[in-house]
This record gives sequence, C-alpha cells and structure tokens, in this order.
Amino acid sequence: MSWQQVYDPLGNAFLSTLVAAIPIIVLLGSLAFFRIKAHWAALFGMPSSKAGAVAVFGAAYGLFPIGWIILNVIFLFNLASEKGHFKVLQESLTGITRDCRLQLLLIAFCFGAFFEGAAGFGTPVAVTAAILIGLGFSPLAASGLSLIANTAPVAFGALGTPMIALQGVTGLPLLALSAQTGRILPFFSIIVPFWLVWAFAGFRGMAEIWPALLVAGASFAVPQFLISNFHGPWLVDIVASILSIVGLVAFLFIWHPKRVWGMEAGAISKPEACGSDDHRATLRHSRKELVMAWAPWGILTVLVFIWGIPQVKALLDNLSSFKVPLPLVDKLIFRMPPVVAAPTAETAVFSFNWLSFTGTGIFIAALLSGILMGYTPRAMMKTWWATLRRVRFSLLTVAAMLSLGYITRYSGLDAAMGLTFAKTGRLYPFFGTLLGWLGVALTGSDTSSNVLFGSLQRISAEQIGLNPVLMASANSCGGVMGKMIDAQSIVVASTATRWYGHEGDILRYVFFHSLALAALVGLMVFLQAYVFPFTRLVVK
Repeated sequence: MSWQQVYDPLGNAFLSTLVAAIPIIVLLGSLAFFRIKAHWAALFGMPSSKAGAVAVFGAAYGLFPIGWIILNVIFLFNLASEKGHFKVLQESLTGITRDCRLQLLLIAFCFGAFFEGAAGFGTPVAVTAAILIGLGFSPLAASGLSLIANTAPVAFGALGTPMIALQGVTGLPLLALSAQTGRILPFFSIIVPFWLVWAFAGFRGMAEIWPALLVAGASFAVPQFLISNFHGPWLVDIVASILSIVGLVAFLFIWHPKRVWGMEAGAISKPEACGSDDHRATLRHSRKELVMAWAPWGILTVLVFIWGIPQVKALLDNLSSFKVPLPLVDKLIFRMPPVVAAPTAETAVFSFNWLSFTGTGIFIAALLSGILMGYTPRAMMKTWWATLRRVRFSLLTVAAMLSLGYITRYSGLDAAMGLTFAKTGRLYPFFGTLLGWLGVALTGSDTSSNVLFGSLQRISAEQIGLNPVLMASANSCGGVMGKMIDAQSIVVASTATRWYGHEGDILRYVFFHSLALAALVGLMVFLQAYVFPFTRLVVK
C-alpha cells in the first residue's frame, strides 16, 4: 500500500514546521542540556514507529558501513597502542614540531582532509581524534577540534561523492556544481585553520602562529579552487590535502614560533591548560622504531585510498554486494510537489556491500599491521573482541541516531522544514544555505543532505529567480558546517577518544562554531547571489 508525504498537515506552515522539528529538538536538547547519554537520548527522541521498517533500515545503515568504520579504526589504534608503537608516533610528531597548536593543525586539518577525501563517513574524525588524544589533548579538545577541522573538505569527500549525489538528484551538470562549490569553500579553507587554533588556544595563541595557519590554509584552498573548477570533484581533497601537508611541513623546517606551546606532564585536562613553554628535547628513536610506528597508519592510508577508487569499489561491489528491498517502504512512499517536480517514489534498498565497505579496508589494514607488529591471530582476535565490547554502546548510539534520521526523511519531516526555508524570499540564499546545514545535522552526511534537499534547492531557486547551480552548491557548502554537530560524528569522536557518555559536552563545545561558520557560508552565498563583484563567482 502506497503513501504520499504530507508537508502541511495542520494547514499552517509555521505550526507544521514546529511539529516536524519536535524529534530533532528533543534529541539535541537531551544531548546538550540534560546530559542524557546518547543512546538513550536517541531512543527517547525516536517516534513509536522506531521498531518499524524505516527504523530498522536506518539502524542497519548506522552499523554498516558507519559503525564498521568506527570499530576497525579503534581496533587498529588499540593494536598500535598495546605494542607501544603509538607512543613512538606521538614522539616523532614532536620532531616535526613541539608546538601542540601546530601538531593540531597538521593532524586535524591536513591529515584529516586527506582521510575525508579518501573515505569520508566518519573516518577522518575517528583517526585524528584518536591521534590527538594520544598526543595529550583532553578528550573534549581532541573530539571537538577534530570535528571543527573536518569541515572545508567535506563537500568533496569520499572522492567527490556528495557532488555526484547532488548532480543525480538535481540533474544539473556535475562540473558546474563542482566549480560553484569550489568558488565558495576555498574562502573557508583559509578561515578554518585560524578558527581551529583560535578555538583551542585563543586569539593570542592563534596570532602567534598565523604564518603557518596561512600556509596550511592557502596551500589547501588554491588547489581546491583549481581542481574543482578545471578538473572535477573526484581528486579535490586528495591533491589539496597532500599539498597542504607538504607545504606546512616544508614551512616548519624554515620557520618556528617564538613561543612553543607544549603538553605539561604529557596530558591536559582542558584545552586552555596547554599554554606553557616546553623546551624538552625530543626523544630520539631508531629508524626501525619510526617505521614501525608509522607503518600502520601508512597501510591504513593506502588501503583507504584504494578502497575509495570508483573502479575498485565497483569491482568489490560486484564480488560481494547483495541488495534487500525494504518491505512496506521501497517505492511505496512518495515525495510530492513542490519538493519534487512530480510525485516520486522513494527507494529503500539496503545494500550490504561487505567487501567494498571502507571499514573492511580498515579492518584489512589492521590485520596487516598486526602481523607486521608481531601479533598472533589469536592475540588480534582477542584485541578485536575487547574493542567491540568497549564500543558496543557507541554502535547502539549510531544505529539509533540513523533510525531517527531515516524516519525524518521517509516521513517527510525534513521536507516540511525545508519548505519553510524556501518561503524566505530574497533572503533565501542565506536560509537555503542553512537548510543544507540542517540536512547534515539531521542525517550525518553531506551526501544524504544533498539527496534530501538538492531537488528542493533547485526548484526553490528557479521559482525565486536565482541560479539553481548556486543554490544546489550552497546546500552542500552549508552542509559541511553541520558535520560538527551531527550525532553520528559526535559519537565517532567520543568513541575514538574513549570519552563515552559525554556526547552532550562535545555538542555544546562545537555548536556555536558550527552555527557561526554556517552563517558565514550563508552570507557568502548571499553576496554571490546579489552583490558585485561576488556575483562574478557564480557559474552561469
């Protein structure tokens, strides 16, 4: 039996939107203000139909591929930690720089951007947060700062997946969408490194290392603009992040801050407690020790990159994929105008591509690394099982959050909120950008937000007389700032730092940064829509 979505059941757009937002308000409020653990907050905010088909669908996606990524990244981290190799890696990083602000910049922004470009879907936050906590950053700082850093690269993450999805739902040219996105985000690729260090060290601490921040941001932003405009979305993050890493490391060989910030006693309880000089000599290690320390992360990088290549992914899909249409849902729920041009059946097919999951590549990387580090199969299995037990509540959290997100999508609650944004008239470029922010906050994915709201953005833009390429791209650009506050990313961060039950603290830490940066993106889109010379940045 089919069902058509209704976007204004109360006959009043404002009241219908408030009702549509109730599950989200309850969920975020429970996390941020009542300090309820995330897995209970998600269940509390979920409607009674959570046991139904859509809730199961969302939970399954939460576990595979997202939970599978989390589990195996922590597995690799535990293998390296138990052998002492992670401690060597920490100390080798101080060989590049002993300043924790610059370590933060190199790991969270530069390395994180590479993992976002290669894999996305929580991988960069899981990896960078785990490394930062090992370097002595507090759990709150490691979690929150990894989330803040994982913004500017997101629209081109996972080898351009959000852009490809946006083209699929809007019918707009892929290269035009890539180019327009590449004329918005480079401004923020320069801003985010400054913002990241300011959030950690304050304005003075940020100002002391501004040359390094500019080098890291500019060496990412310039390639981001050039590749997105003259090649396409596929390799934007990969090339830009590599150039940013190389540029920053090379710069640090010739420039050093006047005041070095180091970790007192090897650990800090608050981010602001890191502001003391530390001139201790860097511990020296043999070449073999350094190779063993970096090898697991090198193997991880190579395999994640290989798993992200479209041709490899297609091959692995052919070898392992099986698809299960969801009973009672698949092609039986219809999106209705004006969200779409004509009634459109929603597909609901769970694809269990176990071999092509990014988490499978990470799992293989962990096994290869374990063999290299001298683990026996029995010892690796013991560590994997201990890791699974440790993260079991976090996996439940991810499943519950994705259940809520999928119910929001298939019930039409997302579209009801989106239509209200579309009624803001001349201010739509600003609020339409915030719609993308809301979409990622709800779904945990820029790709999913583009799928949900991409068509609505095009239709609304054409009705108002705006360039549809600009507004479709704005959906993705606004969405990158919502990545910090989506429940999926917050749970990944809390799990990677082993700070279980503190998801609300992380949300409160990043919420202002997320909203403020999203507003700045909205302002940039507004300027590009109406104000010369910014209008010249719009792809015709």
